[in-house]
Amino acid sequence: YLKGVSTGEMAEALKVLVGPDAAGLSASTVARLKKVWAQEYDAWREARLDADDWVYIWADGVYSGLRGESDKLCALVVIGVNTRGDKHFLAIEDGVRESTQSWREVLLKLKERGMNAPKLAIGDGAMGFWAALEEIFPTTRQQRCWMHKTMNVLNCLPKTAQPKAKQALHDIWQAETKKGAEKAFELFIETYDAKYPKATLCLQKDREELMAFFDFPAQHWQSIRTSNPIESSFGTIRHRTKRSKGCLTRDGMLHMMFKLGQCAEKKWRRLRGFDFLAKVITGVRFKDGVEVTETNQAAA
Repeated sequence: YLKGVSTGEMAEALKVLVGPDAAGLSASTVARLKKVWAQEYDAWREARLDADDWVYIWADGVYSGLRGESDKLCALVVIGVNTRGDKHFLAIEDGVRESTQSWREVLLKLKERGMNAPKLAIGDGAMGFWAALEEIFPTTRQQRCWMHKTMNVLNCLPKTAQPKAKQALHDIWQAETKKGAEKAFELFIETYDAKYPKATLCLQKDREELMAFFDFPAQHWQSIRTSNPIESSFGTIRHRTKRSKGCLTRDGMLHMMFKLGQCAEKKWRRLRGFDFLAKVITGVRFKDGVEVTETNQAAA
């Protein structure tokens, strides 16, 4: 992937890929590293996943520019968390503009590698991912990302109305109970529907999927209300791939994302409230973030 680039561009790409010691690397060393990383990536994407039960997955499309191509590379990324609370990249694959067919291929590959049907999938509402998920893992619940939804709704409003609207949206997902969230949801619709119907339509179309997190442990809400695990992990990766723009082919870009992703993964902490994950995977019911027992069910 370094073929045909200038010396300056090559040096910049190497700094991104291997760090400040890049200046001392020979061409043969670079070629060897490229081959090793490609082999590691190919082995990783074939590794079995059935040694763990996967409770939640986060999905997103990450875009990066490439030399001489009109279309940006869209890397389809999936992160999963197992019953021990350990988060791992499960897929980093080349996609076509987050299309349903591209996501279908990713999910079929994960299923073939032994991944179980997760209890919940989290992601942006604008992806072909959801149609593919319903086909491949129909029992998996869907949670729309509140961060993306908030931005999309606010984009339908004039700037002067956005601060109050943003707080009104926060009142929904920050509610202690689903009933409270529904009340705040209705208030938002009543407040903005007459003047800004596009904003309320944007919010209402994913109503059920925005509220799914209430049926899972409250300790997990911070993590499962948004696709932040991918967004935060790829902040650095986006920065570094932007610096190397023009120096990589599609395969080279994927290999670099994979290597940077491995580095990021080592710094991840276990999911907060990981001791509840085993209960989620075995089908224990939760209401408003609290485990449903015979005692509190009778009280209700």
